Amino acid sequence: MSTEDVLAEVGPRLRRIRKEREVTLAALSQATGISVSTLSRLESGLRRPSLELLLPIAQAHQVPLDELVGAPPVGDPRVRAEPVRRHGRTFWPLTRQPGGLQAYKVLEPRRTEEPEPRSHEGYEWLYVLSGRLRLVLGEHDVVLAAGEAAEFDTRVPHWFGSAGEGPVEFLSLFGPQGERMHVRARPAARA
Repeated sequence: MSTEDVLAEVGPRLRRIRKEREVTLAALSQATGISVSTLSRLESGLRRPSLELLLPIAQAHQVPLDELVGAPPVGDPRVRAEPVRRHGRTFWPLTRQPGGLQAYKVLEPRRTEEPEPRSHEGYEWLYVLSGRLRLVLGEHDVVLAAGEAAEFDTRVPHWFGSAGEGPVEFLSLFGPQGERMHVRARPAARA
């Protein structure tokens, strides 16, 4: 497929994505800062797409730029992340794009340290794959077993680590979203 053929398909693809999301040209204009007339000309093929126009549209629709231009698949889809070690934990990043929602697989070794809750902007979801994860969240002190999940606003002071019996492996999704906390676990036994 030639470059001209690829560019000719961008306009109809932009219109389809916008309509699937039930977004008006005016709303997209407001979200991107691109005039309604420019967006209309892009969708009808009367305006040649450029990065300066496509990047804010991709961001507004929360889709990769590749989806807007119809880029062909690029081989092996597996994520082959290099592990990162921080504060005794091993993290495997599972997302490739910076910003927005980030996903990690985390291995927390067995430790018996006292919790030091901290807070920061954001929202986090945890899902335990194996082992037991202790989560201290504000006044709550809970233990999550394999198959259990928790979600919370990270502005609430929090700490998590191994419940002490051995290592814990879990998935962590962290993002800027803000929703109410729903913890699905039982309280840790108090000594």
